Amino acid sequence: MAGGAAEQRKEERVRAALRVQLADDAVGVTRDVSASGLFLETSAPYAARSPICFTIEIPGPTGKMLLSCRADILRIERQESRLGIAVKFLDTRLTAQAMHQRAVL
Repeated sequence: MAGGAAEQRKEERVRAALRVQLADDAVGVTRDVSASGLFLETSAPYAARSPICFTIEIPGPTGKMLLSCRADILRIERQESRLGIAVKFLDTRLTAQAMHQRAVL
């Protein structure tokens, strides 16, 4: 196989469309997720090789779970009016969301 991003991946990626809460009330949606990072799409402006913090809402049988993430942006893909952002997790924290509580980083 020729060299490329697929060969650099260590963990399996799972396709998932989860809501992402970004800074300044911006939102996005995941395209795929792995143990070490994810790919998300948003209309908010970001730059490659910069830090990013966000919260992902994960639905569950007893309510939403919130995955708070601190990550590095590895690459940006321009897609019409949206950006595709590949990130590598630096730190994550999973918590249960109480009713009527808003995710805050």
